[in-house]
Formats: sequence, C-alpha cells, structure tokens
Amino acid sequence: MRNDTGGVAVKARSWWIILAVVVAAVLGGWTWLKHSRTGRRAELASGYVAHVVCSCRYVGNRDLKSCLTDYEPGLEIVRMSDDPAAKRITAWVPLLAKRTATYQGEYGCRLDER
Repeated sequence: MRNDTGGVAVKARSWWIILAVVVAAVLGGWTWLKHSRTGRRAELASGYVAHVVCSCRYVGNRDLKSCLTDYEPGLEIVRMSDDPAAKRITAWVPLLAKRTATYQGEYGCRLDER
C-alpha cells in the first residue's frame, strides 16, 4: 500500500520555505534601501521639509497652503502633516524616513530627536 500523506507534508513544508525566503528577501531589500544613499536622502528630505514648513507656519505665521509653495523641486515624494495644537510638523517619505519639527517659542523650530 502507498501512503500519500508524506507527499502532502513535503508540499506544505516547501511552501513555508518559499514564504520564509520571500519574507526574508523583502525585509532584506527594505533594510538595504533604508540604509542606502536613497534612504539617507529620504531622511535628509523629510527633515528639511519638516523644518522649513514648521518655520514657515509657526515662525513666519503663514497658513499651511502658503507654506507648501516653499517646497524645492524634487521633494514631491515627501508627505507632511500638521498638528496645530502641538505646533508640530511631521514629514515622511513612505516606508523610508520620518522626521518631526516642533516650534519651541523664542528658539524657533527644532527637529526632534529620532
């Protein structure tokens, strides 16, 4: 007699191995990208946008729509959110970098520690 349950177990095990390899490849690729030149540029861009928009908004007392015109070319990928209650601007490049600048009264805007 032939037992076919061994073949099913081998197939199931091979799918788990394939899944583990794919997950490892995706995580490895993301880690490499985050720490590559592109990741460092994303960190720089998000910090720049957070600081410039915070200064425009809370030091210059301009409205947010007016501040968005201060973006330099090439920064279109940087997303931004405003928290008026905390006087805080957060800017991020999806999946790569995120920086926050907070208005500190007479000291102006300061990038928060990471």
